[in-house]
Amino acid sequence: MRLVTWGLLLAFSLGSAALRAEQPISVAPPDPVAATRSQTSDPAARPQTKPKASTTAARKTSTTAARKTSTTAARKTGTTAARKTGTTAARKTSATATRKTSATATRKTGTTATRKVVSKTKPTATGKAVVQKGTPKRHHKAVRKTNPPRPSAAPAITPLLAAGAIDPRALGMQSVSLLVLDQADGKVLMARNPDDQTSIASITKLMTAMVTLDAQLPMQETITIDAADVDRLKGTHSRLVVGSRLPRRDILRLALMSSENRAAASLARTYPGGRAVFINAMNAKAKALGMQHSSFADPAGLNPRNLSTASDLALMVRAASNYLLIREFTTTTGQTVSLLGGRRQEIFKNTNRLVQSQSPEWHIELSKTGYTSEAGRCLVMKARVAERSLILVLLDGAGKLTPIGDANRVRRWLESRRQIRSLAAH
Repeated sequence: MRLVTWGLLLAFSLGSAALRAEQPISVAPPDPVAATRSQTSDPAARPQTKPKASTTAARKTSTTAARKTSTTAARKTGTTAARKTGTTAARKTSATATRKTSATATRKTGTTATRKVVSKTKPTATGKAVVQKGTPKRHHKAVRKTNPPRPSAAPAITPLLAAGAIDPRALGMQSVSLLVLDQADGKVLMARNPDDQTSIASITKLMTAMVTLDAQLPMQETITIDAADVDRLKGTHSRLVVGSRLPRRDILRLALMSSENRAAASLARTYPGGRAVFINAMNAKAKALGMQHSSFADPAGLNPRNLSTASDLALMVRAASNYLLIREFTTTTGQTVSLLGGRRQEIFKNTNRLVQSQSPEWHIELSKTGYTSEAGRCLVMKARVAERSLILVLLDGAGKLTPIGDANRVRRWLESRRQIRSLAAH
């Protein structure tokens, strides 16, 4: 701006000087025609044009200076403005980029942290409970070292359910393998893993009783409990002390009612041909009954190689129910037995609580319980429920009362169905 101002002042001063030099001529101006002629013919008059040149030069100089000054100022101003604008824009751009980057990073970090937290969240107890409803948990699985490999314990809904049977999960059944069927027509009412082979523990004693009765041995013959009858495999306790003498009939009752292992062992030992022949007879009987997936290794069920399936055991229960003594002894609530020549009295009770309680809700015709660490809690019964003769096979329960609870669930379900049919009929 200073350069522009100085240029304007210089131009103004030069213009003023030129005007002053022309003042004498303007006082007495000649005739225009004469002046023109004199300017043309008289060379002395021509110097009057120098002030014009000076003025023109001054104007040109002033204009050039002004233009240069203006251009320079414009350039500087433009450069300064450009720099400022560029700097401002750069700063803004940088700030904006920084903010966006920071915001993006924060969002990503927050999202990542949230995802990590979510991924580390453990399943709730409710989720576990739902899973457990579908598949009963095996509490004794770790103990089963000698048991052969078995298929998964997941509930298997067999094709038989298409005939109108109920899904066991609907009733909350807890036994890993089970089968409920109507003995009259063989209709399956409920099934879960009915063909899975598993240890059957003292359910074995039903086969022991049938083989004993098939031999038609004298039931009043006295049998003495021997040291060979003591359990060396599991070390189970027995109140039948070595040396006790009882009729075969009482020995058979204790084997079925109280699941006495020494009683079952003595029946096999006193069988014609001995224990080995007796076990062969058990396996032969199983094949004769169509129990294709069953095998027996001892008469008491202590050996985990006593294997069967729910379907096979239903056949065995059906066959055992044809023996009067088996039906009687398995449903006896208790018995007082004299041991050691009457010097000792022992009260033996039925191992099935449903039989002990003599509940009016149950009409049990045959019963047998079983338990080992490999087999879990087992129960087979033939009972009359809701005017139907049922065979119930409940295997591999985790809890002590699991089979009892499952049996009651089946009974309540059938009774509710009967009430519905009765109301519909009216």
